[in-house]
Amino acid sequence: VQLQASGGGLVQAGGSLRLSCAASGRSSRRYTTGWFRQVPGKEREFVAVDFRGGSTTYFADSVKGRFTLSRDNAKNTVYLQMNSLKPEDTAVYYCATSERVISSTVYRESSYDFWGQGTQVTVSS
Repeated sequence: VQLQASGGGLVQAGGSLRLSCAASGRSSRRYTTGWFRQVPGKEREFVAVDFRGGSTTYFADSVKGRFTLSRDNAKNTVYLQMNSLKPEDTAVYYCATSERVISSTVYRESSYDFWGQGTQVTVSS
């Protein structure tokens, strides 16, 4: 399984970006796709998850109401729509996927087997 994360960039506070996580080598309908972010010097943190092919989605409290998830099964791609961006959203965003994730562990990095390369999101104030 290979993941390609893209869509990052520089945006002003209040703006929007859409990140894409394109997968190859697996069927998105069986896999869980998570989004994490990391700021230099800090641990990677959970952002959102498309659980088991979109059956459920979960969001970190810090992004709830601003970020949404969608998917295109034909393209094997999961999208993270980020609205009302804040400077504190600045980070490298990673997508990850796994078939073995259970709902109680979607927040853990260790639950995911495959990771994308990360895409930088910078929000200016």
